[in-house]
Amino acid sequence: MKITIARRAALAGLPLALVAFAASPAQAKAPVLHVTRSVVIKAPAAKVWSVVHNFGDLTWVPAVKGSKASKGNHPGSVRHLDLGGPVLTEQLLHYNPKHTNYTYEIQHTANNMKILPVRDYVSTISVHRLGADETKLVWSGHFRRLDLSAHPKKGEDNATAVKAISGIYESGLANAAKLATK
Repeated sequence: MKITIARRAALAGLPLALVAFAASPAQAKAPVLHVTRSVVIKAPAAKVWSVVHNFGDLTWVPAVKGSKASKGNHPGSVRHLDLGGPVLTEQLLHYNPKHTNYTYEIQHTANNMKILPVRDYVSTISVHRLGADETKLVWSGHFRRLDLSAHPKKGEDNATAVKAISGIYESGLANAAKLATK
């Protein structure tokens, strides 16, 4: 199994910013992109965590029709997301129920790259208690566009990658907020 620099950093508990990238010339032209979205929910943090905590069940995201994981919430677990036809595979890197967060990566496969216009994708979902009945749910990720060349093809550029991930995060957070306030 190929272990990426991002995965090594996550497994070692190191912030990715502290890891020196040994980028190829193509990667040097394709910047690391970041998307962070959040929502404040009028519900206790435990309730919000109960909606999003299960790595094996991402069906709180509207685009996901079915979801299962090989080892539940244990690092190394691989989840398969049925998107109503294509199946996306992701791997859990870090799971911390005490701090109500987990980090995962999209596996680098040809099939996954056909589904989402990104590569080197690592994401974290975290729940932050703001008050007794107020919680902030945050979904953040970093990745590169699919086409690493200096002049990426249409649909494989920075804007397309950011738009795709932003849409997933926004719809997922909105639905998680609805589920947590039922």
